[in-house]
Amino acid sequence: MDQLITDYLPLAVFIGVALAIGGALMLAPFLVAVRNPDPEKVSAYECGFNAFDDARMKFDVRFYLVAILFIIFDLEIAFLFPWAVTFADTGSFGFWSMMVFLGVLTIGFIYEWRKGALEWD
Repeated sequence: MDQLITDYLPLAVFIGVALAIGGALMLAPFLVAVRNPDPEKVSAYECGFNAFDDARMKFDVRFYLVAILFIIFDLEIAFLFPWAVTFADTGSFGFWSMMVFLGVLTIGFIYEWRKGALEWD
């Protein structure tokens, strides 16, 4: 019985901590919410100035291009970390496959740069 308790004790601690954090996050809004709302406190605020148009207005395509570029390079980093950790075990095939991957991303970056996707006029 003692072996069973020692095996499941980390799981019980993990569940307890998760429940405590979840409970704290559910109680926090009641403690920090606005108690005396006035129009200035509860008004929409974003990017340093008040909202001035409908939320469904059209954005310039450059916003989307920057978002896509961010996702591409974020995924690149997500693939580079595991590769760097297992670099010694991957051998030459793993090295050259990552170089091809990085080459394709570099060509894409150069293409975007030349097309002016990174210019913000």
